[in-house]
Amino acid sequence: MSNAKMKKIVIVGGGIGGLSAAIALGEIGIETEIIELKQKWEVYGVGIFQPPNALRALNELGVANTCMEWGYSFDGMEYCDAEGNRFAEPQSPKIDGYPGLNIISRRTLHSILYEKAKSVGTKFRMGTTIVDIHQADDQAQVKLTDGSMLTADIVIGSDGQNSKVRNLIFGNVEQEYLGQAVWRYTLPRMEDITRSTLYYGPNAKAGLVPMSEDEMYLLLTTSEPGNPRMPEDQLDQILRNRLVDFGGKIAEVREQIVDPKEVVYRPVFSYLLPSPWYQGRVLLIGDAAHSTAPHLGQGASLAIEDAVVLTELIQQGLNVTQLLKAFNDRRYERCRMLVESSNQLVKWEFLEWEGKMPDDVNVPKFAYETLANMNEAI
Repeated sequence: MSNAKMKKIVIVGGGIGGLSAAIALGEIGIETEIIELKQKWEVYGVGIFQPPNALRALNELGVANTCMEWGYSFDGMEYCDAEGNRFAEPQSPKIDGYPGLNIISRRTLHSILYEKAKSVGTKFRMGTTIVDIHQADDQAQVKLTDGSMLTADIVIGSDGQNSKVRNLIFGNVEQEYLGQAVWRYTLPRMEDITRSTLYYGPNAKAGLVPMSEDEMYLLLTTSEPGNPRMPEDQLDQILRNRLVDFGGKIAEVREQIVDPKEVVYRPVFSYLLPSPWYQGRVLLIGDAAHSTAPHLGQGASLAIEDAVVLTELIQQGLNVTQLLKAFNDRRYERCRMLVESSNQLVKWEFLEWEGKMPDDVNVPKFAYETLANMNEAI
């Protein structure tokens, strides 16, 4: 289906949100070009959560079934103490036709989205990024670091937490460091790890998450005051040391962590850009506009939803001002709820580690209800 008013859109950033936008827009006949800073794709290999609302959005892109074929699906989770004794076994809220959760390797997901984006005609310009954006009444011009200029009807900033597009349009935005970091490491899947299993220790939260028939990944959330800089050549040793309070299966896999290059360490930041997320013909989506702690596994889901909603609104024939306002109105409150709910889980984890958790807090129930809200129509 062609779109008479919108001819070309430039997308800055070739991650999940950028590729999703390119696919959705390409499917309705809009020319898209992705500007990617990296000379070649560099995607770390641990898994990514795909709850039902993400799969629903991916279905709009035509890739949900492929993700479920290559990933690992299940309907519930397990909550255990540090020794592996189960204390809760909640089911994940579902949407008809989808599992409660699908986990897939980030590399695999990127490959699926990249191939789909190519199939709808997306152009890729690698190894460069934007220097400036000049806006006129009828177009936006993007100047790149390689000296070239591109003209588009809209420029989408999908370039992550440290968005260059956002800095150009809105100035520097201070992100909130939440005092935690998440560690991840890919391992061979244990036969009895068939769903996401979380282990609550005295000072940290660990997890084992299946992402294919052959692979799982370990995750660990720790308190890291002051956002310390970790020596990259010692990440495996530090991660093993962070796991000493855990027994059971976590203790079993601990000694398999031997390659510092395979440890993915990410400090946890969060922010929600004040509304509006656009100026003129420039729009921010995904982490550039709303970056969330990973505790509900919804960051990528929001970025994919952004792409689907934007494309749906374009098909209504709105002018640029109407379009971007309508997008902002549709997305802001949903993303705000998710960011704030994720931040709440971080605060509760600190209270738990400090022995100050209120008796009336039910974390599994809170997580279930929040995820159920995310399954509502977008």
